[in-house]
Amino acid sequence: MARNEKDANVIAQNKRARHDYFVEETFEAGIVLKGTEIKSIRAGRMNLKDSFARVANGEAYLHNAHISEYEQGNRYNHDPVRARKLLLHKKEINQLIGQTQQKGYSLVPLKVYLKNGFAKVLIGLAKGKKNYDKRETLKRNDAKREVDRALKERMNG
Repeated sequence: MARNEKDANVIAQNKRARHDYFVEETFEAGIVLKGTEIKSIRAGRMNLKDSFARVANGEAYLHNAHISEYEQGNRYNHDPVRARKLLLHKKEINQLIGQTQQKGYSLVPLKVYLKNGFAKVLIGLAKGKKNYDKRETLKRNDAKREVDRALKERMNG
């Protein structure tokens, strides 16, 4: 199976995001990082579990994203879970402000990847799923997997 060029540079993915939320729209944002943070990200030492984005004072921030301390960073190391500013256009931020004020919408980071040497975050405007929605999604995925398996066996058999 051919891999997408973006998939080759993916550093961290939030796999629970698509399970827990309906992602309606995505935005690509840059991140303001310190020197030791980008070195840790390039080494693949980042985790998006339990992270979220929030718009405050006309700026977007990424919260609870864990970037491990850089091993050779000594006293110049960073705080692993500090809030990091996201770089978005003013028009996109205004759109996010309007949409996140609606009931049930939130900003969820989906993945972090390197693009032209810069770290980028794909954030999604998402609405939370109820338990019955999650079960329905699991049923649909299982059915699709069964169909794919049957087709594969038929083609090879």
